[in-house]
Amino acid sequence: MTKGKVAVILLLLAGAATWWAANYYSSSGEVLPPLHTEQVGHGDVSQRVVAYGRLEPVQKVTVGSQVSGIVDQIFVDFNSVVERGQVIAQIDPSTFEAEVSSAQAELESAEAGLDLARTRWERVQELRERQFISPSEVEEASSTLRQAEAQVEVRRHALQRAQRELDRCTIKSPTDGIVISREVDVGQTVAASLSAPILFELAASLDRMLIHASVSEADIGNVLEGQRATFRVDAHRDRNFEGEVIQVRNSPMMEDNVVHYETIIAVDNSEQLLKPGMTTEVEIITEEKQDVMRVRNTALRARLPDNLRPADPDEAFDDGRTVYRLQNGELVAHSVRTGLTDGVYTEILEGVSPGDTLAVGLSLRSEQNGNDRSFMTGSQAQY
Repeated sequence: MTKGKVAVILLLLAGAATWWAANYYSSSGEVLPPLHTEQVGHGDVSQRVVAYGRLEPVQKVTVGSQVSGIVDQIFVDFNSVVERGQVIAQIDPSTFEAEVSSAQAELESAEAGLDLARTRWERVQELRERQFISPSEVEEASSTLRQAEAQVEVRRHALQRAQRELDRCTIKSPTDGIVISREVDVGQTVAASLSAPILFELAASLDRMLIHASVSEADIGNVLEGQRATFRVDAHRDRNFEGEVIQVRNSPMMEDNVVHYETIIAVDNSEQLLKPGMTTEVEIITEEKQDVMRVRNTALRARLPDNLRPADPDEAFDDGRTVYRLQNGELVAHSVRTGLTDGVYTEILEGVSPGDTLAVGLSLRSEQNGNDRSFMTGSQAQY
């Protein structure tokens, strides 16, 4: 027998048992049949927006290379803790060392040419005082000196550029943090012709993280900065973590033809239980009331047979709900004014008092092997 047939048979049996109990007790004139009830009490009620997102470090830095070459050494690995300025990798510097040597030699040659031009200029100055040379020769000597000075500056800058390229072969950490990704191995060639290749990803700190959650456009109007949020991750399903909304971004994102808005939630990770990239199920608390009179939602949609349902109350609140209070073995209908609801509990503003017992539906209890079994009508069983 298939599961579907079993479910249909159980549903028919429960309905038949309910019908029998209602008719039996009404015809025999005895007390009310067993009822499934809920009691009015006190507790917290909150309205929440559900969203999904991922955990990311507060600051994530991508470390690349501005020069091309072969990775000669790597000094850190995944999860290594690094400090700002610490050497984390080395690219083979031999080519750049040769360029530095060549630039140094060219600078020395230019400086020698400058010395020669200065000596000639001094000699021309002496001959000009004695009027032994023409003005054109003076101008030529002056121009040669300026060219020699400019050539020295060009060669000096070329040496500085070559030295800077050599320094870039030593990859240093730009910040204090932890290595969360290593993209290269020793011996690998990196090419920086068009864009800087990624070597490492560093997280500044994992003690504090951010959730990048996607909130649908239908709910984003209720989400504000400063609101409290709770969330769960698959790695710790038995624990609820807390955070705080710090930013609601205005840039829309289209996902499956639905507009979402990225909402940033700050999270304390001092216990180091959360890791970058974890997916989260977030509940943003948009409104919350503590220690208010409340009742389970099932009591607001009680299902009773017509012969047991009492007459509607004489006075009813506008947009109120009708509940059935158990009083001295009888059911009495009351109109209640409701407030905030969280899908499980609803705040009761007026109409009943704490401790009142409200009927939800019929319940048949039979003892079998010492266990009680209750049958509830309709959708009551889910609660």
